Amino acid sequence: MNNKIVIVTAPSGSGKSTIVHAMMRELTTLQFSVSATTRQARGTEQDGVDYYFLSVEEFQQRIEHEAFLEWEMVYENKYYGTLHKEIKRIQKNNNVPILDIDVKGALAVQQTNYEVCSIFIEVPNLKVLRERLIKRNTDTAEQIEERLNKAAEEIKDKHQFKHIVLNENLEVATQQVIDIVRSFIKV
Repeated sequence: MNNKIVIVTAPSGSGKSTIVHAMMRELTTLQFSVSATTRQARGTEQDGVDYYFLSVEEFQQRIEHEAFLEWEMVYENKYYGTLHKEIKRIQKNNNVPILDIDVKGALAVQQTNYEVCSIFIEVPNLKVLRERLIKRNTDTAEQIEERLNKAAEEIKDKHQFKHIVLNENLEVATQQVIDIVRSFIKV
């Protein structure tokens, strides 16, 4: 069975989800691993498509039953995690799971028995990240500050990943990530 996992990680607002979606259009053996979360759905997000939306109690029960490959409380009472059954579902179809997850979760997956290609998407600086978060228009000013503080910490861990790609130009960064992953999955 396929034992490979691709991880794309970065601070919130770095463009990682946009890059992941473009990569999946190009590399059809990749399949998006839907994460579980306790946060509320944003905009048009759908349960089971964008995330598995769980209550805090449901999430904590799954932690107790060791249902997660990795999990973390990223913000106060905002849990995120990757379910073992999601990885197995994707691999059963002979596809390679792609995880779009936070930095600490990505570090945890690198410690598993999977063959992991980990990519950190770097932003030019925190000022650019602030502008992207404001432009995204999904967070309050307080949430943006919380994300920026977290980003400053996450950036310190970037060298723990196999690849670092600077997202100064989205098209260039996307192509760089596609090339890295294509080489990893050998297509």
